[in-house]
Amino acid sequence: MTLRHLYLVLFFFSFGFTTKGQTVSPTAYYKDKDGNERTETMSIDDAQAPLDVEFRANPSGTEGCVASYEWHFRHTGLSKENRTKRELFVRYEENTNYTFTESGEYEIVLKTFLQNNTGIVELDSGVIKLTISESKLEFPNAFSPNGDGTNDIYRAKPEYKNIISFRAIIFNRWGQKLYEWSDPASGWDGKYNGKDVKEGIYFVLVEAKGADGKEYQIKRDVNLLRGFSPKENVTGGNY
Repeated sequence: MTLRHLYLVLFFFSFGFTTKGQTVSPTAYYKDKDGNERTETMSIDDAQAPLDVEFRANPSGTEGCVASYEWHFRHTGLSKENRTKRELFVRYEENTNYTFTESGEYEIVLKTFLQNNTGIVELDSGVIKLTISESKLEFPNAFSPNGDGTNDIYRAKPEYKNIISFRAIIFNRWGQKLYEWSDPASGWDGKYNGKDVKEGIYFVLVEAKGADGKEYQIKRDVNLLRGFSPKENVTGGNY
């Protein structure tokens, strides 16, 4: 117990007072992966890093009191073998921001202390739970940039998660670099210097890192099939 906590405990038992209508409503404010503004008071599930969150205490009925706040940030790994919670840090402010960059399960606990001329009391704690899912990154081995609106761009499979750094390069069979991009949501349209390249086999090199520390080194063939129709069946494609 810190000296500050000891002081609060002694002060409370020496004088004390009863709260009447004083509450806090800890709330998390953030944007989801689609850019939508969200608020949560209990849990944020299956989020993707980096996730920037503002935590607000939202006190009510505390007029005439001096309020102090403690935001306790705790982390638990996703592994079933590692479920021990560890306290990361404590913030002493009514509202605070934090950017989550590692996968795992988190608990953000708000402790609120009110002081008036008769003593100090601690309000009921509020807890917000947050889960940052493990990273995932996969690439197909074929695409068909023929302008039909289906599979026209060679990019990461849409199920990718929690990628915090990314670089992909397309080469031809002679090792010439044709295209490079740094956002897994982007990709290659099958052109070089604004002109369509020929059908055939190309190569992709991907270097990426997940929020869970996992590093990705992906090297694979890329089959460019301009004449492909979704009605056909191409074994090994990414349809």
